[in-house]
Amino acid sequence: MNTFEMRTAIHFGDNALGRLKEIPYHRVLVITDPYVVKSNMIELVTKPLESAGKEFDIFCDVVPDAPMDKIAEGVKRFLSFQPEAIVAVGGGSAIDSSKAIREFALKINPYGKVGLIAIPTTSGTGSEVTSFAVVNDTAAKVKYPLVSDSLTADEAILDAELVRSVPPAVTADTGMDVLTHAVESYVSLRHNEFSSALAEKAIEICGVFLLRAYLDGNDMHARKKMHVASCLAGLSFNTAGLGICHSMAHQLGATFHIPHGRANAMLLPHIIEFNADINKRSKSREVYLPAVKRYSTISHILGLSSYNEVMSVRSLVNWIQFMQKEMDIPLTIQEMRTIAPQEYFAAIDKMAENALADACTPDNPRVPTKEDIVSIYAKLWSL
Repeated sequence: MNTFEMRTAIHFGDNALGRLKEIPYHRVLVITDPYVVKSNMIELVTKPLESAGKEFDIFCDVVPDAPMDKIAEGVKRFLSFQPEAIVAVGGGSAIDSSKAIREFALKINPYGKVGLIAIPTTSGTGSEVTSFAVVNDTAAKVKYPLVSDSLTADEAILDAELVRSVPPAVTADTGMDVLTHAVESYVSLRHNEFSSALAEKAIEICGVFLLRAYLDGNDMHARKKMHVASCLAGLSFNTAGLGICHSMAHQLGATFHIPHGRANAMLLPHIIEFNADINKRSKSREVYLPAVKRYSTISHILGLSSYNEVMSVRSLVNWIQFMQKEMDIPLTIQEMRTIAPQEYFAAIDKMAENALADACTPDNPRVPTKEDIVSIYAKLWSL
């Protein structure tokens, strides 16, 4: 038996932030990053709270990749303030940090139910509707995906006004993260009709609106569409899971601090080629792997060449690389010019081991070996 469940109430559209005036909590801890505070974006959140007479404190020491030491600081603030709810404002790091802070703090002092309201300021992670959080052990250089229903936010507020000022490079990285979430969940071993419908719509939106949002940040129609696509893809992978693109991207982020969405974008063409394995047919029958048909469907959704399934998969790979080039996302590690070759290749073996152990790997449509992962990392170095 399969189960599809949405635990998060989603508020979206014009003036979605007005929901903060109505939340059933009086004492609120706002968790965010320094940029949101310094840019005064935080006022879009605090003003509705103030007008409704809410008491709030702000913890703004969130940094990228949710390191454990910063989460520990947040736990201390949580235990000191003892909020009735957390309002998480930011990208994936802020929302994931908030999830982890609430989870760990309530294990120390389970004084009652504490709500979580997630307000994303990027259109990428979908973390506002998932039961996942990724935390970073900086000492071991490993990212750990946490998975628990208790991590899921009670409410999500999608207001595109918060993403209006997101720079083009971040729009590109986070947008490709949305696409990767949708593609991986669509071919995942645990995909179902509900997750597939959500992924298909997210892919369709990315195909039409991602490049528009990148080229013109003030195109608020495109911004709104990508904000919704991010949430749709999050709902999809929350039930269907992901795959080795994310497993491998987690290691690139932990080891070399490559932004998560960018790492996904760089890996995705290689992962599609590995999962489809279109150069080899089954020995027992003249058919391709099941993932080929699903990748072919994605290609059709994007309006790409569909002469046959093999051509469709190749068209999909080419389209992703076209999007990378159009949005100045490197196709290779070498192209980044920030990582020495000896440093990169020395890290591959450990990254491959960690990727195989990653929680996203079991849902990949093709079972990889360590040698497979090493080979993909090696290909990623240069064309």
